[in-house]
Order: sequence, then structure tokens, then C-alpha cells
Amino acid sequence: MRTSFKFAIALAVLAVGGSALVWALNVRDEIDVKAPVANAAPSEGLIARGAYLARAGNCQTCHTAQGGQAYAGGRGIATPFGTVFTSNLTPDDKTGLGTWSSAHFWRAMHNGRSKSGRLLYPAFPYTSYTQVTREDSDALFAYLGSLPPVVAPNLPHALRFPYQSQAALAVWRALYFSPGVYEPDAARGAEWNRGAYLAKGLGHCAACHTARNALGATDQGLDLAGGLIPMQNWYAPSLTSPYEAGVSDWDRQHIVSLLKDGVSPRASVTGPMAEVVQQSTQYLSDQDLGAMAQFLKELPGTRAEPPVPAAVITQGDSAVRGAKLYEQHCAQCHGGKGEGIPNAYPALAGNRAVTMGQAVNLVQIVLNGGYAPATAGNPRPFGMPPFVLVLNDADMGLVLTHIRQSWGNRASEITPLEVNRIRASSKQ
Repeated sequence: MRTSFKFAIALAVLAVGGSALVWALNVRDEIDVKAPVANAAPSEGLIARGAYLARAGNCQTCHTAQGGQAYAGGRGIATPFGTVFTSNLTPDDKTGLGTWSSAHFWRAMHNGRSKSGRLLYPAFPYTSYTQVTREDSDALFAYLGSLPPVVAPNLPHALRFPYQSQAALAVWRALYFSPGVYEPDAARGAEWNRGAYLAKGLGHCAACHTARNALGATDQGLDLAGGLIPMQNWYAPSLTSPYEAGVSDWDRQHIVSLLKDGVSPRASVTGPMAEVVQQSTQYLSDQDLGAMAQFLKELPGTRAEPPVPAAVITQGDSAVRGAKLYEQHCAQCHGGKGEGIPNAYPALAGNRAVTMGQAVNLVQIVLNGGYAPATAGNPRPFGMPPFVLVLNDADMGLVLTHIRQSWGNRASEITPLEVNRIRASSKQ
């Protein structure tokens, strides 16, 4: 039975049972939000710890609208089911968290419920944040409570039927969500467990790097094995595959450099990951970055076979034109043989980002350009100009195919139709 069909049946059953059944499906909430709370002012150390953890969770990026005040919410998160607007996290009594207690906040983090008890949409990644400890949740709440209050009423979500209903959300949670704090792996060391806690919890890496099903739930059987980011048209590559973004054979310091500076001798980050480095991971301590690096190095690898080498187009007008376009538009920076320029422009020969089976990122970066993030370790990153107005679909397909099939690269052809599809989706 398909998941969508099961969802429809469950939703119909809920409609008969009414709101009592909606809440009954989620009775696992054992957090006492009515218990008296001490009113002692949080210490400066607790607030500083919360500020650090907010960086680790990249909270400000989502909870700040473009041009808006920090943490005041209002940013629209596009999903396949409609738009979810982020909430005001400042301590304003009427529109923010001013009347919340630390227990209310812990319940939101741990069990995905608002102060009123309403179920929260998983665009707020409580499916990952549920692993955060109570102590870290309290520190986050102390930091948010120290911010200047901002009057910014929360915007209503714009979700399609039936996804806007609490009944639908209750079904989703019954199928795909179980609260639970991170449990250390006794067979692993303290450093690995710290890295796993950060990556699985506040870092919520699985939110992008794990494939989602038709109802937006991550498939735990493919944890961190790569997935297309909904509505963004970027592919978050597999962190477990050596043919995509696996780092098991990397020097640990190179992983730390990638997370801290956005560049390393082995790769550089672009697209959504550039934002993560710029807003979040560059501010983490070297100790925590080292722990995350160790966790990533020890991820179990996939059993995927090496990609089958594609048939290379070496003759004909298409091959000639692809080579000519590369010479005209690309060779000055990336070299006549795809060798790149160290510390400036990446090599294209043997580059996994170029030869991955999922080519959407390659098309995106050539269409729209981009930069590695500006960080303390790389304050003036070299950029890629956009070619969206320079190359038509056919020429872009030809030059990218040339890149994917030259200097030892043996990846598949990129067709004009594929370029057109990605170009059209980028305009939405």
C-alpha cells in the first residue's frame, strides 16, 4: 500500500474521530509545562553558551526575514505543500516568546509543540532537535530571552488542503516522528559522540542530506545518503558515498577547513552549504569541528558500485562546439586541461562535484554563478560568474558535457532538456 494512500485513509479516520483523536495520537508529551519555574536571571555564561548553540543550529538564518530584525521571524520556507513562515523568537510578550517558560521551549524543541500545545510543522526541524539535551535547550532559551524584544506578529502559514490541518499533521507525526534525546554510543569515544550529537541534533544535517518521501519525511534507511532539497533545486550529496561527498579517506584537518573556511585542498562549498558555513559552522570551535569531522569520517559507507563510465562523445559537431565553448568561457580560470588554479578556481578534472550522477548542482552553478562563503580563513573568495544570459540550453549542455567527459572524467551527457528544466525551476 502506498504511503500517500495510507495517509488518505488515516486522515479520513481522524476526521470522524475529531480533535480528541488528534491529540490522542500524540499523548507521548510528558513534559510538565505548568510546573513553577524559578525566576532567577540566567548567568552570562549560560547566555553565552546559548548564543554559541544558536550558531550551531543556524537559528538566525531561518528566523530572520530578508531585511528584517534578527530572530523576529517572518521568513517564508517554501515546501512542496505550501509556505511555512518562521516564528518570532525574541522575548516580546505578545508576538514572541516573552510569556514562554523554559519548559515550553523544551517541549517545542523536543516534541514539536507550541506553548498552546498545537503541533508544529516539521519545517521547524524538531525531528532533529528532539535529540538536543534539556541543558542545551535551556541555554538556547536563556540566550533568546536576552535579545531585544521585537513586535512582529507571526504570519499565517499558506499550506494547501489537507496539509494545513492539525489532523493531517497528527497523522504525519504518528507515522514518522518519535521524540527522544541523543543516546551516546558506548562503543564510540567522547569525541565521536560529540560530533554525532552536533550533526544529528542542532546541526540537523539529515534535513538536507537525507532523501525525503512523498510526504516530506526523511527515509532513515538512507540516512545522510544524499537527497534533492525540496523547492531549492539543489542536491545535497551523499555524505556516505566516496563518489559524492563522503570524506572517510580525507585528512581530518581538511574536513575541519571545509567546515570552518568553506574551502580546503580537497573541495569548496557552494549553494546552500555555503550559507551554512557562512552563518553557522565557521563560528564553531576547532574542538567541535574536529568532533564533527571524526563523525563524518566514520560514517558507514554505502555499498554503491563506482559509476559506470559513460560513452564519451569525441567526434562530431557537438564535441567540437563543446570544446570551443569551454576554451572561450572557462579555460581562463579552470585551465586548458581542467587543472584549475590552486587557492582560487577549482580543478574540474577528477572533481566529484563535476562527475556525480546527479548533475543539478553543476547546472545551477553555471547558470546562476556563486561564491564560496566569506569567512575569516577565506575573506575574499573567488567567484563563478552566471552564464544564464550568455549560454542557451543547447550550448550549456554541450560545454557541461565536454567538462564531464574530458581529462579522465567519464560522466554522462547533459541534455538541453535537462538544462531547460533546471533553468525553469530556478525562476520559480
